[in-house]
Amino acid sequence: MKNTFALSTCAVAIGAMLGTAHAQVPTEQIEAVVVTGKRANRLSKGATGLPMQLKDTPQTISTLDKEDMTHFGLTGSNEALGLATGINVEQYETNRATFNARGFEIQLTQLDGLGMTNSWGTVVGREDTYLFEKIELIRGANGLLTGVGNASGTINYVRKRPTNEDGGEVNLTLGSHGLKRVALDYNQVLTADGAWAGRLVVAREDKDSYLRDLHDKRTTVYGVVDGQIGSNGVLTAGVTVVDARQDSPMWGSLTLVRTDGTQADFPVGSSTSQRWTYWNTMSYNAFVEYTHRLAQDWEAKLTYDVRHGNEATKLFYAYTDFSTPPKPLNPDNTGLSGWPYRSLGSTDSSVVDANLSGQFSAFGRKHSLLLGASRSSARNTADSFPALSNAFMPLPAFPYDGNSSPEPTWGERTFASAGEQTLTRLYLATRIALSDSLKAIGGINAVRLVRGGGSRYGSSGQLVDPKTEKVSPYLGFTYDITPDLLGYVSYSDIFQAQEQSDVKGDVLAPTQGRNAEAGLKAEWLGKSLLTTVAVFDGEQKGLSTFAGITGSGQYYYVPKDVKSRGFEVEATGRLGKDAKLTVGYTQLRLSGLDGQDTFEWVPRRTLNFRVDGPMPGLSALRLGLAGRWQSDVYKVGSARQDAYFKADAFAAYALNERTTLRLNVNNLFDKKAIGGLAYGAIYTAPRNVALSLNYRL
Repeated sequence: MKNTFALSTCAVAIGAMLGTAHAQVPTEQIEAVVVTGKRANRLSKGATGLPMQLKDTPQTISTLDKEDMTHFGLTGSNEALGLATGINVEQYETNRATFNARGFEIQLTQLDGLGMTNSWGTVVGREDTYLFEKIELIRGANGLLTGVGNASGTINYVRKRPTNEDGGEVNLTLGSHGLKRVALDYNQVLTADGAWAGRLVVAREDKDSYLRDLHDKRTTVYGVVDGQIGSNGVLTAGVTVVDARQDSPMWGSLTLVRTDGTQADFPVGSSTSQRWTYWNTMSYNAFVEYTHRLAQDWEAKLTYDVRHGNEATKLFYAYTDFSTPPKPLNPDNTGLSGWPYRSLGSTDSSVVDANLSGQFSAFGRKHSLLLGASRSSARNTADSFPALSNAFMPLPAFPYDGNSSPEPTWGERTFASAGEQTLTRLYLATRIALSDSLKAIGGINAVRLVRGGGSRYGSSGQLVDPKTEKVSPYLGFTYDITPDLLGYVSYSDIFQAQEQSDVKGDVLAPTQGRNAEAGLKAEWLGKSLLTTVAVFDGEQKGLSTFAGITGSGQYYYVPKDVKSRGFEVEATGRLGKDAKLTVGYTQLRLSGLDGQDTFEWVPRRTLNFRVDGPMPGLSALRLGLAGRWQSDVYKVGSARQDAYFKADAFAAYALNERTTLRLNVNNLFDKKAIGGLAYGAIYTAPRNVALSLNYRL
């Protein structure tokens, strides 16, 4: 009876703080307590899987929250990540991009802390940020999260969940290039005692582009419900459906180098595509999560996540030849030929994870423990249709129009590639209080990776290691120098399977290495501002590096040893009650075994910032400015991009308590730049504007 009274009192207090109509929970309705408490007190598990504050984690972690993404009009994940500290977005086609941090491609993206590594690093399409409460960017080794990983980092998309209050919002947006967008986010408490609640998120976007003929249409629907099971269990289940259709996409990118040694400077809207092309994807994602409180400070959690995707394409690749480096353009911009391609494909993946976590007492102090097991699998298959006409034909001088190469006659559907992999792991992480100030964070993974078939992008070579077993440790220490200043060090082994193939078609062996990091974290202004200074040293051996294209049109790679050393500085939080600030700087060096620079397309220095706040004397008006500067980059045999700076700005005016009007201006100074050189080159978007109306329901 004593415990029942205490839990009920806690629920009433939480409800009062949130101002919910369901706060007054009678003592006998104990089933509503656990879930409402969890809704109010969800914590990130960051880089270790343990629930810790950002300051206490021995790695650098940045966050893009819902407020930032709304203010700066960041509706797509690629655009949002472009404003994150230490993250470089390589948008090498209109529908494919890679992200890198600390010199290495980010190959681990997660939803709510779960996901399987993508050893290609390539991401098709983009996520609609309206689905997420925040995006966490964990830089450095990520093996403790999945058992495999590299020295770059992890992108964790944290989905919106039900809350304790009825209500929501609707957004309407109009903008440049025919942008039309409508979005709805609504939460409903489903039972009188507050034990069950549901949330619906819908976003639809339809727009043209600054690129010739490109048109995007995307619809995203996400529904989630959570509630109480008995007196100690919480069940959450959700479904996401995304229908993305893209007309006239670029497959491959611009050729900018000429035979006379000059670099072409084409109009910013230049495209290699044809009007008959498209790239359509349809994905379905469902998850169910059950958490059960076992005892004071202990809980068990079981999560199952499943995803299915369909992909249909008609594409057009403009190329000079398949040599390495590729043959340049002629001085009159001729020399390109066209390769039409058509395919149908599907992907299936699933993750099941079970863990036990909690706190225990020993030697007069409290410690944390996480113990779990998981199994993830991924399968892909693709069929293609051979072009029976208009294939490998010379093209007019670039830039040409979208009717320069008619759609070919297609042959019969034929099998192209298929592959599968399964990762099973046991993991343990713990945080031990060695003293009041000194904490040790340690973890270990035992993984078994089994692969078969070809890679996602068509390799049909032999697997060097179809089955791999590996044990990897993680170790970190934090020390509270003062109540507001913490020092830390961390170390992790690196192990990452690879799908890329060598010139013979055989899949490369896994890359292995290490990552070490040390830093200081400090809280200021009553813990409202967090600063981080970190130095890092990472090494990967046998890392797949693009080397060329075979005569049959297959990309091939060579193993390369790469070292990354550098430092990062970031300050993020609030300045006073209403103003927000994030500023981050990264500097690094990338070298091979010979000590010479490598991966020259990765900027060695980047600076990102976001700042916003109310206008003095006019609190209804909120202004914001964000920007990114990067040092110069180039690629041997390809293009060069000088150092440049781009800025975005917004002005939001509260018409009343429920209605806000916001103007966003992207690329404020209309800077022309190449968006990335890792796999190709396209120009970034010129200055564009959007006007949004937000109404709270």
